Amino acid sequence: MDMTATALDTPVIRRHSDVAATARELGVPVLDVVVPVYNEQAALVDSITRLRKHLIDEFPYSFRITIADNASIDATPKIAAVLAERWPEVESVRLEQKGRGRALHAVWSESDAPILAYMDVDLSTDLAALAPLVAPLISGHSDLAIGTRLSRGSGWCVARSGR
Repeated sequence: MDMTATALDTPVIRRHSDVAATARELGVPVLDVVVPVYNEQAALVDSITRLRKHLIDEFPYSFRITIADNASIDATPKIAAVLAERWPEVESVRLEQKGRGRALHAVWSESDAPILAYMDVDLSTDLAALAPLVAPLISGHSDLAIGTRLSRGSGWCVARSGR
């Protein structure tokens, strides 16, 4: 098989550089921030309240916060459901098995948002780092952005384009 001919016959995929406009047209949030939780009844309300306030005040695009409960055995699922009921931009998903990776896979696989991110419930991430992290994804410049809290003076979170 002639690999050159095959490569040339492949259609070019054009990336839409205005992710925010496309999300607006489709009526979906630009960003879905997943917060995986397991037995976090003590921290959940304060953390989600703080994250939501930050996104409302500082993030210039539509967003969703998805609480992904990983089989908690305390009041975490009930609290998550109350938060989802209280605020339209918060959703709650219950998984019957533990695992951060399982939670991210489950939520990201079903999300309609073009930009997907996650944060730990303790919000050890510098929330101010989120917008600069996802900006290259929103502009269409990049398909993946990774932050780290392991280097000195850095915030941490992971985001990727859902495209």
